[in-house]
Amino acid sequence: MTIELARAHTAPKPWGLADVRPWSGATSDGVSIGEISYQRPGRTVSAPALLLKVLLTSQPLSIQVHPDDDTAHAMGLPNGKTEAWYILGAKPGAKVAVGLKQSMTKLQLRAAINDGSIAEHVAWRGVAAGDVIVVPAGTIHAVGAGLVIAEIQQRSDTTFRLFDYGRSRELHVERALAAAHTEPAELQLWPHRLTDERSLLVDNPHFVFERIELQPGSSWCLQAIRETWVLIIAGSVTASTFSVATGDALFVEADRVELGAGADGVIALVAYVGAGGPVVELLQRLTVGLSRAVQDPPPPELTPILAQSSSFPSYRGTRP
Repeated sequence: MTIELARAHTAPKPWGLADVRPWSGATSDGVSIGEISYQRPGRTVSAPALLLKVLLTSQPLSIQVHPDDDTAHAMGLPNGKTEAWYILGAKPGAKVAVGLKQSMTKLQLRAAINDGSIAEHVAWRGVAAGDVIVVPAGTIHAVGAGLVIAEIQQRSDTTFRLFDYGRSRELHVERALAAAHTEPAELQLWPHRLTDERSLLVDNPHFVFERIELQPGSSWCLQAIRETWVLIIAGSVTASTFSVATGDALFVEADRVELGAGADGVIALVAYVGAGGPVVELLQRLTVGLSRAVQDPPPPELTPILAQSSSFPSYRGTRP
């Protein structure tokens, strides 16, 4: 049974931002911060299955790919990396790339990596705040400039770069070719509302990703049956003994958290280990102070959605 306030670790990146408020109050001393990763406090805790980050970009990131589990195992790595992005902020014209414009052979892909034309072959799309993008393992992808993104992923540091905009960092041509899918990405669908408070963003074998919005002054119980991460993206909330606001994150596992939304309400992203679809009991309204959760039956429209979640398309997100 675990409820923890996650520690936010900032990482300097050449493509990051000097001012990362409200996502972090860390001072950069003139160094651009491009990544905020959330970790469990303490050195002796076991490593979670998922990794939660916020990415902040002033320049485009490298064009890259991550292996799936089978490819990672064949390379002697513990697991692959499927990830999903929730767009927190986007400047006009900001874009991401997911998959290729059209199918290529491995020989064609190698040639495009070698001559740098891969940047012209990936499928760029404009994005706006609130959009959801899923990047299945094996999908060639990139993040453009002018974005703030919440990212949930399988816990892995494995990235194979195909193109890096002249930054002189190493490219990983052979491993990228072994890991990459050489066709356009699957169509991604709009998020689906489960209840008035819950929207399902992503449901795949690795994780479930939801957005929750709680009205000002309302009281709730979050039932974390599996490993669960909660990132506050607007407003404030009391969570157990913690008072958290925009940019704070919680780690919860096999426990319940009593939530009291602040004066402006709260919006949060919730991610938990997948396999089994959305958890029906995830969020329950507290009707007697903050001491007793009353579990009403799921709304009629929610029960069939949850029952059929395993038949949903593998990846859910926004318009292509």
